[in-house]
Amino acid sequence: MDTEASTTEARQLAQQVRDGMLARDRAAQGLGLRIVDIAPGAARIEMAVRDDMLNGFDICHGGFITALADTAFAYACNARNEMTVASGLSVDFVAPGRPGDLLTAQAREVSRAGRTGVYDVEVSNQDGRVIALFRGRSHSFKGRPSVPGLPLPA
Repeated sequence: MDTEASTTEARQLAQQVRDGMLARDRAAQGLGLRIVDIAPGAARIEMAVRDDMLNGFDICHGGFITALADTAFAYACNARNEMTVASGLSVDFVAPGRPGDLLTAQAREVSRAGRTGVYDVEVSNQDGRVIALFRGRSHSFKGRPSVPGLPLPA
């Protein structure tokens, strides 16, 4: 099989995984997250900063920014249809999210070996200003995150 065909199949599998996960992801639904793009080891997710996400300083609560980044991380590391969970994370807030901002979390795989992986997520606003930097560590185990019947990777 040529590389282009295998890349297309991998992206289609990632989209199926996304659809299966999102159907059951009440947290993402409740936050109004929108999965803009997904591919093996990568995901881009958007979140509009709502008034109910603001803290006492009238900026986006760090927990919501972390939830956005963590969700991008989760979709990126499950996109190959291997059940994967977080084993740890760190997040650095570098600028505030403001009311009405559209935040985008771009996750990318840095390393994957055996059952462990490392993923970086950059959260930025609609102007491209970096809001937070997130690093997640993952652990994979047997099972599928998506709808039953999808193939496991070769």
